[in-house]
Amino acid sequence: MTASAWVVDKDRSKVLMVYHNIYHSWSWLGGHADGETDLLAVAIREVKEEAGISDVRPVSEEIFSLESLTVDGHVKKGRYVSSHLHLNVTYLLEADSEEQVSVKADENSGVAWFTPEEALKKSTEPWFVERVYAKLVEKTKSWR
Repeated sequence: MTASAWVVDKDRSKVLMVYHNIYHSWSWLGGHADGETDLLAVAIREVKEEAGISDVRPVSEEIFSLESLTVDGHVKKGRYVSSHLHLNVTYLLEADSEEQVSVKADENSGVAWFTPEEALKKSTEPWFVERVYAKLVEKTKSWR
C-alpha cells in the first residue's frame, strides 16, 4: 500500500509538487505505508518529509482518490527494485504556499508550488498526467 497527497493552498490556486529523483519528473508527494494502517498519517508524514513543510492538514479525512499504479523496475538506494504494483490512496491536503519548503535530497531535487494547469504541464509522465493528475485537478475544483 502507498499513500499520496494532493497538496493545495488555502484558495486551491496552487498545487505542491516535488521533482522525483527516480522518475525524473515533477510529481505528487507520497510513499509506502510500510505496515502503518493510518494512511492519512502516512500521507501527511510524507509531505512533511519530502517538502519540509511543518503545517499540513487534511481538507477532509476521507480518501480523495484511489489508484492502482504500475511501477517499472528501478534502482533505489543502490539496489535494484523489480517492477511492481502500488495500491494507492490519495488524500487532499492543505498547506500554506508561503511556508518555506526544502528538498529531501535522497528522494527529490526540487519542491515547488504550481497552478493546477502548470502542474499538468510540468510532469513528464503522460500516463500520470492523463489518468491521475488531471482527475485530481478536476476533483479539487469541487472543493473550492
